[in-house]
Amino acid sequence: MEMAVERTRLLYQGSLLPTLFMLLNGLVCAWLLWSPERYWLVSVWMVWLLALVALRVIQVAAFDSAIPSRQAQPVWRRMFLLGSAVSGLTLACAGIALMPTDNFLQQAWVFGLIGAAILSASVAYAVSLPAFLSFTLPCLLPAIGYLFWGGDEQQRGWGWLGLILLVSLSVVAWQVNRLIQMGLLRRFQNQALIEHLQQAQSRSEQLNSELLREVEQRRRAEEELREAQVGLESRVAQRSLELDVANQALSKSEARLALALKASQLGLWDWNLQTDEVHHSHIKELFGLEPEFVRAMLSHLKPLLHPEDLPLLKRALVEHLKGRTEDYLVEYRVRHGDGHWVWIEDRGRAVERGPGGRVLRMVGTRRDISASKQQEEQRRLAAMVFEAASEGIVILDPDYLLLAANQAFSRVTGYQIEDMLGRNVVDLPCSRDARRHYPVIHQALEQHGSWQGELVEARKNGELYPQWLQLNVVRNARGNISHIVGFFADLSARRESEERMRYLTHYDELTGLANRSLFRERLREAHQRMRQGGRSLALVHINLDRFKLLNDSLGHDVADQLLQKMARRLVNALPEADTIARLSGDEFAVLFDAYGSLSSLTRVATRLSAKLRLPITVEGHELVVSASMGISMLPDSAREIPALISQANIAMQHAKHLGGNNFQFYTASLQASTLERLQLENQLRKAVEERQLKVFYQPKLCLATGRLNAAEALVRWDHPDLGRVPPGDFIGLAEEIGLIGPIGEFVLRQACWQACEWQRQGLPAIRVSVNLSVHQLRQGKLVSQVRSVLEETGLAPHFLELELTESHLLDSVEHIVSTFQQLRDLGVKLAIDDFGTGYSSLSYLKRIPVDYVKIDQAFIRGLSEGGADAAITRAIIAMAHGLSLKVVAEGVEHPGQLAFLKEQKCDEVQGYLISRPVEAEGLAALLRAEIL
Repeated sequence: MEMAVERTRLLYQGSLLPTLFMLLNGLVCAWLLWSPERYWLVSVWMVWLLALVALRVIQVAAFDSAIPSRQAQPVWRRMFLLGSAVSGLTLACAGIALMPTDNFLQQAWVFGLIGAAILSASVAYAVSLPAFLSFTLPCLLPAIGYLFWGGDEQQRGWGWLGLILLVSLSVVAWQVNRLIQMGLLRRFQNQALIEHLQQAQSRSEQLNSELLREVEQRRRAEEELREAQVGLESRVAQRSLELDVANQALSKSEARLALALKASQLGLWDWNLQTDEVHHSHIKELFGLEPEFVRAMLSHLKPLLHPEDLPLLKRALVEHLKGRTEDYLVEYRVRHGDGHWVWIEDRGRAVERGPGGRVLRMVGTRRDISASKQQEEQRRLAAMVFEAASEGIVILDPDYLLLAANQAFSRVTGYQIEDMLGRNVVDLPCSRDARRHYPVIHQALEQHGSWQGELVEARKNGELYPQWLQLNVVRNARGNISHIVGFFADLSARRESEERMRYLTHYDELTGLANRSLFRERLREAHQRMRQGGRSLALVHINLDRFKLLNDSLGHDVADQLLQKMARRLVNALPEADTIARLSGDEFAVLFDAYGSLSSLTRVATRLSAKLRLPITVEGHELVVSASMGISMLPDSAREIPALISQANIAMQHAKHLGGNNFQFYTASLQASTLERLQLENQLRKAVEERQLKVFYQPKLCLATGRLNAAEALVRWDHPDLGRVPPGDFIGLAEEIGLIGPIGEFVLRQACWQACEWQRQGLPAIRVSVNLSVHQLRQGKLVSQVRSVLEETGLAPHFLELELTESHLLDSVEHIVSTFQQLRDLGVKLAIDDFGTGYSSLSYLKRIPVDYVKIDQAFIRGLSEGGADAAITRAIIAMAHGLSLKVVAEGVEHPGQLAFLKEQKCDEVQGYLISRPVEAEGLAALLRAEIL
């Protein structure tokens, strides 16, 4: 501040001479430039120049008369800069507006006088570079620009001279300013030194006067001092010795303090809030940063703070700065130089405040508390684990007094923790069994430091429960026992779970019968007894018929209840059985140890089949469930257990293949049949993959027109080795092994494509019928599959007819109705095949949207004999026509059958009388023959 004021004073003191010089040069320039054509401009310019000079003189006089405090105000400097800028512009106007363009001599005089004024003013204003620039730049830059861009070659030369003058003056002004800066510094230093010397001289004179008074007093007291000199010298020596000792102690104390600060990692900091400068120690140890990189608190340390802790730190700092807290204390995280976060505890206090109470300086300490924070977190987690542990935890002192317990202690024992604290664990009412084992426990803890074992303790309500107790000794640094920690768990649930697991390991949870594991164990034991005593074994494998259909139709709950009741029937019907087991969902096994004979087994199987077949009611549903049973014997049919089980399963599969509701004994021929069936299954899978299947077509005759108007697509299998395989041998097998879906899709796609092909060949358009399987309906993709095939082949929907066997209507009627309705919406024709052989035709026919009914060929064969078959056929035709349905008769082989059907107005017929199933070329030939 004093430097700026001194510069302003020098500017005002040195500006008077350049101002007068500028006035003198201006008058000379006006005299040189005076001419009649420019007298007006020159007069205005002279008046303006005189006004500027007068203002500057008045300004200097006002500054000189102002007191030093007013001279320090910035307004004087701004007024000077404004005046110098206006003065420079005035001289620039003289060089631009008043300069003659055709008189070189006048130009030289005028430019010389202006340059001299500029030079004198620039040197005087070089005390302050802003003052120099505020005068020089407005004075030279407009004129230089005008000379460069507004004149001829001669004026550009003057412009270059002005530019050189500007650069030279800038260098000179910079050098003068630097010298003046150095001079002012030395001046102020010398002035301060002089003031200091004056103060020292004043102090010296004061001391001299005091010394004179003291000499006078010493003279008066000289005698006294001489008398006390010996004592004083001794006391001085003693005091000197004491001071030496105190200094040595102080040095040692300072050294110990430095060592303590270094050892404690406690950092000291001193923060200047005005300049944001901070001085600190241990910055490397705390933050991992070099001290030279951390000079400011806000700009250097603040960016390292954790974002979550910054609001807390700001709040604590503001509260202290406002005087609301005695000390500044906060904990926060800061980024270490290695990249990890460290916890810092910051303590500080404001030690210097300004006049308005504003804090100017703070000092304090900081230390790394990461380890204590980690320990605190570990203690918190330990406390949470202690309280949240599912096991009971107790802490005892060396005398077995209860110091602490968690909540699980109360949950297990039923006692409140507050009532148990401070009591000896042996005297606790919940430690009855532990009291009995106390000597053994105490000895184990003394010798080994731990003990664990199972006890039977009592809860508060008197209930006994098994308890697993584990005790561990905690020793202090001296190796003495400080605490005993105990963990105990209630084993009641574990015991129940173990019992439950043992039960589930050997028994079926749903029925209570032996499971597969226990059954195999019993079977091995029986086999061992048989080998030792020459006894015999019989195994009955039982499978419920159509159980999957019941499960899908009525739901799992009803199916489970049915299994439970069937299991009770098995137990009640077979009191002589050694083991009855449930092997899987609807499969059971019965083991007879030492059976009597085949006849006795036959009687048992017959009795069991009859009892299982009795009606049973489950949740309002009256059900009749039969069973397929396979029987194998050891040693008659098998020698080892695996063979016995396999043979019983083969016999059961054969019984199911025969229609169920029967039992079969295992024979060698049965195994051969099973192997043959397995081979046929593998060959059928290969046939589907290698496209060995073909589609034949059996035409249908329209009795009204006498023409072929439809054909039924039938799949045939030409085996490369076996030849033509009958459909009855592989269609049922395909349904069992899940191949009926791919086969049905193949026939549907091939039939639709062939119908379009016949139309492309110019043959009469006929309807193709494709048989549906219930498996295709269950998959839920039939509608989308039909739509996709029709779009791919291009066949119109009304030329496709889908047939479903009547017996399949029992399976998911609601689903069939919904699916058929969607197919009807597509435009596809629908038919019921083998009509009259099922039980639900009349009840569901009005609900299922169909177009055709096909009379089963069993009724057609008996038409020639008259009687019941003719009456049934006549009734079916009349009923179908009454429901606006068309009737198709299949199996027509004789002219008499055809005549009867024509008489009863049957719509269509098919059978060997019309044509046997033929390949696509054969049917095309029949259609061509009709055209001719």
